[in-house]
Amino acid sequence: MIMSAGRRIVSFLPSATEMAFALGLGDELLGVTHECDYPPQAQNKPVVVRSILPVETMSQAQIDFEVTKRLRNGQSLYEVDERLMRSIAPDLILTQELCQVCAPSGNEVSQMIQALPLKPEILWLTPRSLDQIFDNLLEVGRATGRLALAEQLVTTSHARLQKLRNLTGGLSHRPRVFCMEWLDPVYCSGHWVPEMVKLAGGIDQLGREGTDSVRIPWEAVVAWAPEILIVMPCGYHLDAAANQARRLIDYPGYSDLPAVRDDRVYVVDASSYFARPGPRVLAGAELLAHLIHPERIGWDGAHDAFRKLVQ
Repeated sequence: MIMSAGRRIVSFLPSATEMAFALGLGDELLGVTHECDYPPQAQNKPVVVRSILPVETMSQAQIDFEVTKRLRNGQSLYEVDERLMRSIAPDLILTQELCQVCAPSGNEVSQMIQALPLKPEILWLTPRSLDQIFDNLLEVGRATGRLALAEQLVTTSHARLQKLRNLTGGLSHRPRVFCMEWLDPVYCSGHWVPEMVKLAGGIDQLGREGTDSVRIPWEAVVAWAPEILIVMPCGYHLDAAANQARRLIDYPGYSDLPAVRDDRVYVVDASSYFARPGPRVLAGAELLAHLIHPERIGWDGAHDAFRKLVQ
């Protein structure tokens, strides 16, 4: 039975944390992950989930190697504070079954639940498209007695996306775009990001709409010859992403890419606007539209959302 108010909520996802605050559930959110940094008050919540790997001190190649090895061996990437979870005694857990790298999922959650005295409701948020992100927002609203507010937010979101479609729908030229989700090794974008590129008036044939991002050879990027290159490493905010992007100058053929020749290589705050399937993906789509068609679409969002990569 779903309760309508006064829930004891734990979020295993930064995107779910953002949804909870957007729905006015900050007081009912009693536990978050170490990555939940938005809105700022989320950082004051007890941390119930942490990464096992010291990713802050690892290179992208090291992270990719260790993540792949642990997943291959059936090992978790996260540790859950079971003592804190028992103390919180949540009756609703917001988690996902989309990406084992992004948060605890599947068997990890099931095992943790066994340690709790009372079995909470589990809301699995596993979006692969923009519409499914909005569906997740409605699910959270329905489970917490905030459905009317969730519906209002979704209506507003659809209106913003339609405005973007109207601005880009009649374009005569849709530039070739490549959204790079990881640099070493190179990963294309996946899930909702290629959809965002289309909405923004570009084409990313290397992206995998509605499914997982994958490793691709750098030679495929060179062959695609993107007119706009957008560096958005998953899990990185702007400064860290820009630091990683500096290595691109050493990639063979990089200087010959049209995007480089035309000074159209950008680094973005991936964690805020692209990697997390939460409310701010709307701003991400609008940001892409500005980067792809700056002569047509402005940007009045955060000043630290992107920067041009200058080698």
